[in-house]
Amino acid sequence: MRALITAAAFAAALLAPAAAQAQSASDWRPLDLENTLVIETSKGRVVVELSPLAAPNHVARLKQFAREKFYDGHVFHRVINDFMAQTGDPLGTGGGGSQLPDLPGEFTFRRNAATPFTMVTTDKGTSTGFVGSLPVMTRSDDMMYFTAKQEVEAWGAYCPGVAGMARQGPPDTANSQFFLMRGEERVLDKAYTAFGAVVQGLDVVRKLNVGEPPASPDRMLSVRVAADLPEAERPKLMVMDTRSAAFKAVMDQARKTAGEDFDVCDVQLPVQGG
Repeated sequence: MRALITAAAFAAALLAPAAAQAQSASDWRPLDLENTLVIETSKGRVVVELSPLAAPNHVARLKQFAREKFYDGHVFHRVINDFMAQTGDPLGTGGGGSQLPDLPGEFTFRRNAATPFTMVTTDKGTSTGFVGSLPVMTRSDDMMYFTAKQEVEAWGAYCPGVAGMARQGPPDTANSQFFLMRGEERVLDKAYTAFGAVVQGLDVVRKLNVGEPPASPDRMLSVRVAADLPEAERPKLMVMDTRSAAFKAVMDQARKTAGEDFDVCDVQLPVQGG
């Protein structure tokens, strides 16, 4: 597990003159409210932007559960420092699920030249970057020319804040349980379905009581699709567009701060609003 850039270091990077000068209203985009989960926990609000491109079936399942209020009251039954916080089990033990069938893994997805991918690093036929708010690793663009559909494989990179589906062992056993990354653990890449990323509330995720299970577990009080909430309760967030010049300045500063070990997990996507 790689060391994380501290919040103070990232804040300094974000406020660097090059980044600040580049920012304008056009550098920011609103959340897609239909593909955003608002998780109210006993420690505060967590907002997860979903990625239907990366995991369409899992995103549909999560939105169904949210609309059925299935997750309300579920505990975070497994929380590990610098790793992740797991929830979504109605039994609260890690052994439960829903009455719906298990989902086949969506460990990779395909992208083409039209996919809004922002490259962060590239090396030996692979690249890292962002598709929306989700950090990803992918075959490089050059490889598109060698495929029939001019598409390449991509997959979620398990950086801090990435949301993934838990499973019972075999690959196609994800059901209702999911986890939110508190740290970076790239061994999970291509092994667990990544369905989105925390855009607000990573500090809340890192405050959840630790344990397997915790002695006093925190709970999800409610989980809702943002579009279903009353206007006054919806998150009023703007996410920096990863295709913007301002984001390039943020990446450049993060690269300088991280040094030779720099990769996509060193770039924290800026968000403003509340």
